[in-house]
Amino acid sequence: MSLSQTRFILSELVKKGIRLKYRRSYLGILWSLLEPLLTMIVLTVVFGTLMGVHDKTFPVYILAGRLLYGYFSLATTTALKSIRQNSAMIKKVYVPRLLYPLSATIFHYVIFLISLIVLVVVAGVLGVRPTWHLVQIFLPLGVLFLLGTGVGIFLSTVGVFFRDMEYLWTVILMLVMYTAAIFYHPEALLSSRYGLVLRLNPLFCVIENFRDAIFGNPLNVGYLMYALAFSMLALLMGILIFRRNEDKFILYI
Repeated sequence: MSLSQTRFILSELVKKGIRLKYRRSYLGILWSLLEPLLTMIVLTVVFGTLMGVHDKTFPVYILAGRLLYGYFSLATTTALKSIRQNSAMIKKVYVPRLLYPLSATIFHYVIFLISLIVLVVVAGVLGVRPTWHLVQIFLPLGVLFLLGTGVGIFLSTVGVFFRDMEYLWTVILMLVMYTAAIFYHPEALLSSRYGLVLRLNPLFCVIENFRDAIFGNPLNVGYLMYALAFSMLALLMGILIFRRNEDKFILYI
């Protein structure tokens, strides 16, 4: 199959994913803007009250973490199911199987980028002014896509042979969420014996660098390099494992 044909099929799969996601939604893609906004309000009220946070920019802090975690969660979960959900097409038509989990991570990334409009508006309303550090935001955003794609491709392979992975991944995502410092400031934990748990979470490192770019702070190079190395390793391992097992998919789907 030629490169142009592969690109066309990938673009069609991405469009199909977006259409299916909002097929029965009255709000359509507008929900991608409303959902993180409503979640931000709830988390700000609950955790801002519990932790006594009076910083007016706290909603921006929460929303930044919520958006990045939301992409990672949805992209990896959709990729995990992608081979089994497209089993009918796989059995009838030859399409490079890697395109299924890849399209899942891409279409969720497109929706994620659109949802960043909410972050821009909220940041502007609450007085978070852009600085030159904002140009660095493309680095954590790029690492985020690599991380979601690498983990997603790996999970798409595991999900074919181990059906319970779908339920196990839900539990793992909960652990990822609580160690990604989405709705709390991590300073106290980082200086404690539990700090290593947060630093070992590549999504935490990506989110912290994303927030630094927004709030005008220099990126943490150590976090960036660790998250990039983890993401590249996940991507390479995911593709390798996928390639070695894709011929067996037809026997299990």
